Order: sequence, then structure tokens, then C-alpha cells
Amino acid sequence: MSQPALSQQLVIVRCPHCNVANPTLEKVWETTTNRFDATNTRCWRVYRCTRCGGLVSAFARSWDHPIGGMYPSYERANESIPEKARGFLNQAMDSLQSPAGAVMLAASAVDELLKQKGYKTGNLYPRIDKAAKDGTITKEMAKWAHQVRLDANGQRHADEDTPLPTEEDAKQSIELAIALAEFIFVLPSKVRKGLEKAGDASGETKKE
Repeated sequence: MSQPALSQQLVIVRCPHCNVANPTLEKVWETTTNRFDATNTRCWRVYRCTRCGGLVSAFARSWDHPIGGMYPSYERANESIPEKARGFLNQAMDSLQSPAGAVMLAASAVDELLKQKGYKTGNLYPRIDKAAKDGTITKEMAKWAHQVRLDANGQRHADEDTPLPTEEDAKQSIELAIALAEFIFVLPSKVRKGLEKAGDASGETKKE
């Protein structure tokens, strides 16, 4: 997929702040920078999302050329996360503008992460506590889980005492799901890869 151009409007799939699809990102500022020795010229533009007001900066080697980088970038779940959980997590991030749906998708991601580690029966929160007791996640993570919105059942049954989630609730639920995924799957994957590289660099023979 080709990179978008550094044009007057930045054309990207989703806003990295509010995740709205096909956002309108209008240029609000631009400048050119160089290294101390006058090399590494980069043209910068800052864009504002007309929906959420979030700012996105992007650079290219010259004006109206494909961008070389964008900050912040559009976040996607790490490939080390199992496919089904990764799908729920990506959908949750894409649904941030619909908080109730995003919370339920984040809860589904957490549910699937636990199932991948063998915690398959019972309600979500008791399984989270069991995972903490077993050391699969930390006790602090379990405590955090009890403090954020993962109450999908209350939303589905339209409990009169359960207020609809806010966008902030959705962000916290997604942040929790990402943290659990990072701890359970991404970090161990990075450690394995690091050990493999260190073994290669030292000339050691890998043990089967």
C-alpha cells in the first residue's frame, strides 16, 4: 500500500486519535527542517482532525511527495497476539467513536486472550482473578480490570442502573486489553526473539 502524499489535506484510513474512518485532516501549519550540517532536509506539515481536533504531524523529503513518517501513527494490534483476539482488539480500536461497542469488543478481546491461556469457563472477572492467582497476569492487572468498563452483560440487558460507556471508558478498556495482550503474548515473543538473536550473535548452537 502506497504512502499518502504530504498534501494540503492528509488522506489516511483512520484518525490516530479518534479512529474515525476516512477523516478530514486539514493542514494548520508547515515548516522545513535540516540537520546541523544542512543535510537531511525534511518538509513538515501538521494537520487537524475536524472531528476530534487531534493533531497529526507528517514529513516528506519534499512538498507533495509521499510521507516518510507520521506522528502519532494509526495503531494496530501486534502480530504476536493470537488472530481472534487481535481481530477483536483492532475492531475495538476502530470503534472508539461508538463507546458501547468498543467496550464490548475490548471485553471480547480480553475473553479470547484468557481462553488462549486455558481460562475458558465462567464469567470474565473470576477468570481474570484466576489468571492473576496463577501468575499468568499480575495482581495489579487484575485490580485494574475491576476498575474499567468490561461490563458487556449490563449493556446488552439495558440495565437501568448501568450508564452507557463514554469514549473515555472505551479508551481505558482498550488500554487494558492491549496491556494484557502485551504481557501475555507480545513480551514473551520479544524475549524469545531476543534470545534467538543473542544465540546467533554469540555463535551458540540452539537447543531443540
